[in-house]
Amino acid sequence: MVAWLTGFAIFWSLVGMAAGIYVAAELVWPTLDFGREWLSYGRLRNLHTNVVIFGFGIAALMGTAFYSVQRTCHVPLFAPGLAWFCALAWQVVILLGGLSLLAGWNGGKEYAELEWPFDIAITVIWVSFAVVFFGTIAKRRIQQIYVSNWFYGALIIVIAMLHIVNSQAIPVAWSKSYSLFAGAQDAVVQWWYGHNAVGFLLTGGFLGMLYYFLPKHADRPIWSYRLSIVAFWAFTYSYIWAGPHHLHYNAVPEWVQSLGMVMSLVLLAPSWATLVNGVMTVAGAWEKLRTDPALKFIVLSLAFYGLATFEGPMMAIKSVNVVSHFTDWTIGHVHSGALGWNALITFGTFYFLLPRLVGAELYSHSLANWHFWLALAGVMLYVLAMWGAGVSQGLLWLSLDEIGELRYSFKDIMASMAPYYALRLVAGCSFFIGAVLMAYNLWMTAKGRSVVRATPPPVVGEAW
Repeated sequence: MVAWLTGFAIFWSLVGMAAGIYVAAELVWPTLDFGREWLSYGRLRNLHTNVVIFGFGIAALMGTAFYSVQRTCHVPLFAPGLAWFCALAWQVVILLGGLSLLAGWNGGKEYAELEWPFDIAITVIWVSFAVVFFGTIAKRRIQQIYVSNWFYGALIIVIAMLHIVNSQAIPVAWSKSYSLFAGAQDAVVQWWYGHNAVGFLLTGGFLGMLYYFLPKHADRPIWSYRLSIVAFWAFTYSYIWAGPHHLHYNAVPEWVQSLGMVMSLVLLAPSWATLVNGVMTVAGAWEKLRTDPALKFIVLSLAFYGLATFEGPMMAIKSVNVVSHFTDWTIGHVHSGALGWNALITFGTFYFLLPRLVGAELYSHSLANWHFWLALAGVMLYVLAMWGAGVSQGLLWLSLDEIGELRYSFKDIMASMAPYYALRLVAGCSFFIGAVLMAYNLWMTAKGRSVVRATPPPVVGEAW
């Protein structure tokens, strides 16, 4: 099942990235939609975000959670049939949900565009995921619950809470519903959901992956287990309040905006505590970077994790946000995390995991190294292009003439973005080509081989 989820994650990563490249190309050549609604930016962009986050991201997290929880608890999965249901039903939801977005079914909320029938299906699958995961922990053979399971557990619990609250809606047809909330209240609920979906899925869930697979990569225990637990609780209690920083200069109470800013700054502490813990864990294994492509990816992902978790709190400061708000700077920030942190740590984990699942050596270290450099070039070009575009947009929009009117029109400013958007397209192509190389490499590694069945390890030594 873990091998299947790995395959699904790779497939959805290619589909989602291809959609992202296409919409990036549409910003350079707007007529690429050929007058077809389902090829329009407004529909393909939603397909891109949903397939990458919920197709690629959740498949990877579900697979690595099922893999690591068995090994840290020293027992097989609880209710393996239910685990198979989670794995396969999730793919059906992503497929049908993606088609519904292309057809124009859209709830109108960022990261929560799928309409109400899909929301119900997601809830059922997610509860099943929770039963399997926590059922496995409940029957564990060792007393300690390893820290990766704390992060995976927070992912499951908090995302369930966010999804259920934010998805409350009044259906008026199979393809349409209206949010139960309205106005400023709806905005607050949406960004309580939106930012914490980033926090507990794209950050917390992948920290669970980090805390299990980084020690395995480096063949060393976590540098400070106590620091990892302190960072977990600080992260959990701080992140949940940070969402209102998306609503600066909007019609929500000033104290709500300020709370979001302050808690975003507080998040620097647990985020960088994890960064230090990860760097110190791998500090004694730098020589492996020469020969282990998987470790290269995960160490690079740590660097981008540090960058993204520093940049986010800085953008939450109001004097910075006045420049970055509604600009491509935000897009650059999101992708420094999504590509640099989420994708790279997942790629490194797959390079480590799949050969062990099938009992074979990686097909080509050379292809993996090519992937590494293409991915690095893609992320850096993308982030630099969007930083340049975003800062330019923000400063130009704030520029006034001698009588206090806007110096530049929206049309003129957006016309000047063409070089940045062209560079973003090149960056996306570089990252995508690297992912295709990985897919081929892992396919050839697993081709003609069966998954190795492992017996539970003896109850000795550290959980890691």
